[in-house]
Amino acid sequence: MEGQIVKILSNLYTVNSHGEIYECHSRGKFRNDNISPMVGDYVKFDPDNNYILEILPRLNALDRPLVSNIDQGLIVTSLKSPDFSTNLLDKLLVVMEFNKIKPIICLTKYDLLNSKEKKEIKKYVKYYKKIGYKVLYNTNLFRIKRLFKGHTTVFTGQSGAGKSTLINKLDKTLNLETGEISKALGRGKHTTRFVQLLELYGGKVVDTPGFSMIDFNKMSKEDIRDAFVEFHKYPCPFKDCMHQEEKECRIKKEVEKNNILKSRYDNYKKFINDSR
Repeated sequence: MEGQIVKILSNLYTVNSHGEIYECHSRGKFRNDNISPMVGDYVKFDPDNNYILEILPRLNALDRPLVSNIDQGLIVTSLKSPDFSTNLLDKLLVVMEFNKIKPIICLTKYDLLNSKEKKEIKKYVKYYKKIGYKVLYNTNLFRIKRLFKGHTTVFTGQSGAGKSTLINKLDKTLNLETGEISKALGRGKHTTRFVQLLELYGGKVVDTPGFSMIDFNKMSKEDIRDAFVEFHKYPCPFKDCMHQEEKECRIKKEVEKNNILKSRYDNYKKFINDSR
């Protein structure tokens, strides 16, 4: 039989096949072949002995969180407590672009900002919209609900941003656990302890543990560069330009003209320099 893994807890894999739920174990051959079944995987399994036999080809896969076959990513981004981080947001956007996942930015805790901070955040919102990203606030529940139909959506972002809280508001019957912000650390507790696939408004959503560490191990420097979507609008005179040291670099000139957000360019340089 074929089905989809919708939850993994320890070594137990919950498989949904045509609405029927099976609790399965994985074959030893996966460990021997260094293959890890993921939430979102379509699999062939033995319903009598409850064993996963084969993992079918993936559309894409993420390492953090460990999920596969994702259409779009809702990047839940806190504006306050924890504070807004362009570095983390841009990291997530790069990872989404590389994995061919459509990113959607969802901003939370706007009500905690003072008037000066609200004015500043509007500049960022305007820019991200200008380069083609959909930007919503977590209060736009109706608009968020309409995003899910026919898609598999991953909820991701830093701990304490309000992912589980948002899912609970979208569907109060889910009752996902939420936690308070640690004032000492300035970030939230990891209240989601496992990855699971939930059916919501005609689509599927993945609720994931929060995380703040993202790396680009599978990406080359060129992959990182190409994931900055606005760079494509300003072709350089140098075909393989990395937009750092080259004097005639078009991207550097557009940053100086404020056509490219300086924080985006600074993050780009940091990602390139930090990558292996």
